[in-house]
Amino acid sequence: MDKDRKIVVPHLGRVEGHGGIDVEIEKGDISKVNMEIFEGSRFYEVLIIGKKYSEISSIVSRVCGICSAGHTLTSQMATENAFQIKITQRTEFLRGLLLHGEAIESHALHLGCLVLPDLLGYDGPLSMAKDYPKEVTIALNLKKLGNKIQELIGGRAIHPINAVVGGFGKCPSKTQLEQLKIELQKGLEMSDAIVDLFSKIKLPDFNFKEGIYSALLPKEERYSYLGDYIYTSDGITRPISEFRKVCHEKVVAHSTAKQSLYNNQPFMVGALARININHKYLTGKAKEALDKLFPILPSHNPLHINYAQAVELVHSIERSIQLIKFLFEIGFEHEEPVQFEVFASKGVGAIEVPRGTLYHYYEFNDKGEVVEADIITPTAQNLANVEKNMREAVKTLMQGPLNTLQSSLENIARAYDPCISCATHLVRIKFK
Repeated sequence: MDKDRKIVVPHLGRVEGHGGIDVEIEKGDISKVNMEIFEGSRFYEVLIIGKKYSEISSIVSRVCGICSAGHTLTSQMATENAFQIKITQRTEFLRGLLLHGEAIESHALHLGCLVLPDLLGYDGPLSMAKDYPKEVTIALNLKKLGNKIQELIGGRAIHPINAVVGGFGKCPSKTQLEQLKIELQKGLEMSDAIVDLFSKIKLPDFNFKEGIYSALLPKEERYSYLGDYIYTSDGITRPISEFRKVCHEKVVAHSTAKQSLYNNQPFMVGALARININHKYLTGKAKEALDKLFPILPSHNPLHINYAQAVELVHSIERSIQLIKFLFEIGFEHEEPVQFEVFASKGVGAIEVPRGTLYHYYEFNDKGEVVEADIITPTAQNLANVEKNMREAVKTLMQGPLNTLQSSLENIARAYDPCISCATHLVRIKFK
């Protein structure tokens, strides 16, 4: 092997944000594997200090344009937990629809336009569309469907304005939900093509060591993105109020984003972590997709995040149809948000958003103003695990062709679908 070789890929496409992977191999040993983040700090936790509870969710929804619904609802749930607000069943159903709309949009975009071109050897969805017009069209239509759900329930497709603490400003009409149900049923049929295509793609078999996984335990006996308890794959269950016992944040010199460790070890959150922990709750076509894509569970191959997202895509469409049925059963009379009293308190909200578990923590004074805040995103939790997986890949592949090593690192970064805002921009590999 040439000891002085250097590879620079100036731009890694089909991801969001600005970051880099810096790998150095010196005398046959790995001396560095860094996931470098170049994004500037945005200080949302400081920006909301002194703001009233009613203002927070609309501010923090701007943390992410893809997961804006997740940030909105997690923020509102943290506030409701602080002020001991009990929401209605209709609000629970509507929030579920909003979250599943976000999952449909995010997973369809990631799988169809960011991942599949990479795995099939194309430089983007446009070139892929020449040979796979059906699959690209389906992915775009499913993304559009997810956006439509968020627009209907949240008031607009990005940064929802209809969801408020204690409920919603306006409920969708019967006619609107009837039309949405028809489109969801079509979407469920379309999702078969995505699952079928992924089942035919042979992903590299990275035989990585068994990892640590974390996800919320569903409140009910079903696959869900909501839960009051955090489960880690070492068998420990904790209430969401103890989220800092799972996410030990640290600052690293090579990144403007913090990293999280659990018991001094990297860990994974997101679709694959959820599937590994909660797959027994899947039913219907989602269960069929699971059986088709995952003959063996748990999986420790990070590229199987793509498979897990495909399963969740099907699940979110099925669950959305079910939630509309529930809304029809309880009726469409107008419902005001729940009234409540403000007092000095603190609360935590947690939701499984597309890339993993999102936590919001707020402490309020007796005027309902924020005096302390903490937001931990899924990507911040995953970054240390991304570096761990990349180090394992380098160890396995460094004796082979450089282009194979390079593409493998890019595939791992892309599989995590990171929101830096929101991903990897540069790969640099140096041999000394």
